[in-house]
Amino acid sequence: MDKKDYQTVAANGKAEPEKEIPKDGSICGFDSLHSLLQASLSPQNFQEVSRLLLGLNCGRALETITLPEPAKALSSKHDFDFQAFSFQAEKESLREPHIVRVGIIQNSIALPTTTPLLDQKSAIFQKLTPIIEAAGISGVNVLCLQEAWMMPFAFCTREKKWCEFAEPVDGESTQFLQDFARKYNMVIISPILERDVKHGETLWNTAVIIGNHGNVIGKHRKNHIPRVGDFNESTYYMEGNTGHPVFETAYGKIAVNICYGRHHPLNWLAFGLNGAEIVFNPSATVGELSEPMWPIEARNAAIANSYFVCSINRVGTEIFPNPFTSGDGKPQHSDFGHFYGSSHISAPDASCTPSLSRHKDGLMISDMDLNLCRQLKDKWGFRMTARYEMYSDLLAHYLKPDFEPQVLSDPLLHKN
Repeated sequence: MDKKDYQTVAANGKAEPEKEIPKDGSICGFDSLHSLLQASLSPQNFQEVSRLLLGLNCGRALETITLPEPAKALSSKHDFDFQAFSFQAEKESLREPHIVRVGIIQNSIALPTTTPLLDQKSAIFQKLTPIIEAAGISGVNVLCLQEAWMMPFAFCTREKKWCEFAEPVDGESTQFLQDFARKYNMVIISPILERDVKHGETLWNTAVIIGNHGNVIGKHRKNHIPRVGDFNESTYYMEGNTGHPVFETAYGKIAVNICYGRHHPLNWLAFGLNGAEIVFNPSATVGELSEPMWPIEARNAAIANSYFVCSINRVGTEIFPNPFTSGDGKPQHSDFGHFYGSSHISAPDASCTPSLSRHKDGLMISDMDLNLCRQLKDKWGFRMTARYEMYSDLLAHYLKPDFEPQVLSDPLLHKN
């Protein structure tokens, strides 16, 4: 990497020549924290650090999966990060293993945002084709794309021209993916900007669930809409109205917790109460806002709810033609910040894959034995020991206008 590709910063934010951070979105020139640590530590120390950071699956480090040569060739030709791991479960006497192969894709946009919109969408279709092909060739059963994958994440701008990317559930993005679903017998989760033509052309942030026969199983609309920083999404769509559906597919029970919903523990809980075994979290989030939270929230959800969580984030910096502000006192700017990728998969036993690249397109594949979900429920008893009736009573009171918090004050606290 050339010297010009770096910017220099110190802890106080001022320029300092000794500390250099790449502008390309990498971590000190490495694709991910995991690859940086591997290059910096002795094998023994790296093994121990990995144990602490990623956990153990059934008492062992995650095993890698040998991938087909044609799929690896596509990764090399089109320069996308390609990783694969296997989550095991303990052998049972009465149940056979229930292994599902899952894939998640992260990508940057394909053309500048100043390009005609139709060309932008077509270029994204073209860019994703070899990555989806690699997933299909690798035998992926369930594949999930990132939030609003068919467009730039333009919701920072508040400009309404980006609404032209919206399409109905059975629109061209769904049709594009249906061909892959049929070809590879693969369930595909397609998060799009939906235009509800039957209800006044209303827009929604929606995940379309395409069955392994190419049929549309259903959809889920984003439950929680951010109003923080440049995330001006309520200019385009409001909170969803589909509840917390779990989709029973040929491979298992899946759900979709779209982006900002990951910050709401009760949102995760509701998908678990409805029986989800795998919850996908397609997202679009930037480093300055959320990166320290990214490795934590989904993994917490997997542990607390005894299911697998697949976290997907787009990559790259998307620059828009017109500068904008967001009422936060910052000067006008033309980009959201860097979408840091780092997609990963978490298991209910607290184990986790390494992350995909922070700055490159990527495909993560994971074999999951869904028997692990019940095994962890039996081990920890979170459902059995939960106090849902007590929580329900609190929430019912909290929703009333005359709610009073249950606070017991020290009687001596305000005594003269």
